[in-house]
Amino acid sequence: MTLQRAAEHIQRDIGSLSRIENGLIAARAADVLALLNLYGVTDETLRQGLERLARDARNKGWWDGYDAKAMGGMIDHAWIEARADEIRSYDVMAVPGLLQTHEYARSTIKSADPDARPETIDHWVDFRMRRQQILTQEKPVQVTAILDEAVLRRMIGGADIMHAQLRKLADLAAHPSITIHVLPFHANTCVSVQGPFTIFTMPDPFPDVAYVETRGGDVYVEEPRAEKFAQAYNYLRKAALAPEESAALISVMAEQIR
Repeated sequence: MTLQRAAEHIQRDIGSLSRIENGLIAARAADVLALLNLYGVTDETLRQGLERLARDARNKGWWDGYDAKAMGGMIDHAWIEARADEIRSYDVMAVPGLLQTHEYARSTIKSADPDARPETIDHWVDFRMRRQQILTQEKPVQVTAILDEAVLRRMIGGADIMHAQLRKLADLAAHPSITIHVLPFHANTCVSVQGPFTIFTMPDPFPDVAYVETRGGDVYVEEPRAEKFAQAYNYLRKAALAPEESAALISVMAEQIR
């Protein structure tokens, strides 16, 4: 089917439809439904999902007040977090942003960019803290975090900040929508020597998405390639301590710091 025929069907010019197809502008829900009719898409779950996505893409979120360029891709990250049913993360260097205290977040951000101006750091910390609202909303996102034991022992920000961070982790572990596993040093596994990653389980009909942060930019991988990340995550979870054991270890380590 030619671009011209599809554009005529939704009464848009070829340039507008091309920009929609290339992700440069958001599609109107009415245009999405009209194109689905033209393309013969009858699956109701898919139709409803794509219509919902089209409406969501045009709705403003709390992140719209931030400079997308200054945030370095984190607005896309927050957008996906807010729409995920479940977030599974594996971390080896630091506590994931969704579970950080304010001061721990500031310490990690300053360490990542020592030359950043104080007001820029304040901006980034504020953004990270606002992302955490998905944990306390009416229907909180389910979060499962696997933390390498090194994360708990790395003294980021000093003893006081680390103590407060471990206490927060222990408290969060009791939350019904949050599960925390610790991967101990003695665990016999090396299924993720490539480093940390996050998996977003998205609502139907959208595919799951795996995320990896690199110095060269953020990488998002959709199914079926995301399945390799899911397999690695399952191996890591089997090798990690159970949630109760993990919470107990975190509490003991917090007391040892004082």
